[in-house]
Amino acid sequence: MNKLLLSAAIASTMGLASQGFAAGPIDGTIYGKINVSVVNSDDGASDEWNLNSNASRLGVKGKTEIADGLYAVYKAEFEMCVDDGDCKGQTFTQRNIMGGVRGSFGTVWAGKHDSPTKLAQNKIDLFNDLEGDIKNTFEGENRVSNIVAYTSPTINGFSSTVAMMPGEGADVDGDGQDDTGLTDGISYSVSYSMDNLYIAVAGDQDVDSQDLMRIVAQYKMDALKLGVMYQQNENNLGTKDESGFFVSAAYQLDKKTTLKAQYGSIEDDVDGDEEETLSLGADYKLAKGTKVYVFYTDNTDSSTGVADDEDTAFGLGMEHKF
Repeated sequence: MNKLLLSAAIASTMGLASQGFAAGPIDGTIYGKINVSVVNSDDGASDEWNLNSNASRLGVKGKTEIADGLYAVYKAEFEMCVDDGDCKGQTFTQRNIMGGVRGSFGTVWAGKHDSPTKLAQNKIDLFNDLEGDIKNTFEGENRVSNIVAYTSPTINGFSSTVAMMPGEGADVDGDGQDDTGLTDGISYSVSYSMDNLYIAVAGDQDVDSQDLMRIVAQYKMDALKLGVMYQQNENNLGTKDESGFFVSAAYQLDKKTTLKAQYGSIEDDVDGDEEETLSLGADYKLAKGTKVYVFYTDNTDSSTGVADDEDTAFGLGMEHKF
């Protein structure tokens, strides 16, 4: 009821500002998340405390029936920086924004959005948006501009998404030539989800200058949830050829407390450099959409012939979804 009133208030304000009201029902949902943490970070050169806003966001999403069984779908999501109000010089920065058409055939959509490869990760990253986020170690966690995609309907647990990114004149593949085609970048995923099992195969070609393939699996056994990912990627210049794995485990002690751990390692076959990430933590649920948490993360970069670059972080935080 509160969301409906809030939607009506926003729609009324926008209508008054434009001297008119749009015809039809309010069919969107306003949603968001506030995630803040107090973190001690130590990179060997400095040891400091910070208040962090961890991808806090505000968005609206919905669908409108435009014909029998055919819907226009949309999402507009923005990050807001709760700690200091400065999101890279702006009050809000763009996250996932898309529009499309959905029917029995699936969904055709376009915008700026997480790639199918990133989405295929599902929720095996138990410390997403924190210092232990998988994106700090592994390639492939991309939010892509100018994406045109198709997502199939789910049939017997199987679903797939394929996305194309036109280069729009940029040198996407690093060959020194401007790319102007529709399929200068490609990302795809094929997944299977049934009961407590999730499996996905995903990949990128010429996305963020990388060719990449990953396999993801997650399985829930009573109070224990296990996740695993294997990944290979190489850049367009041939100067990086990586392979590695990632594992995670969450154990629900009771209705409110969950213990979490994850570890990932990836090695570059070209120069032998290696990156590792280790995170431990616990969540305590205060209400349906609210939790407090504690975590410890150790991210280590090892380069041949030089000392390891190690960053550690310890933090306490709170997340509220609405």
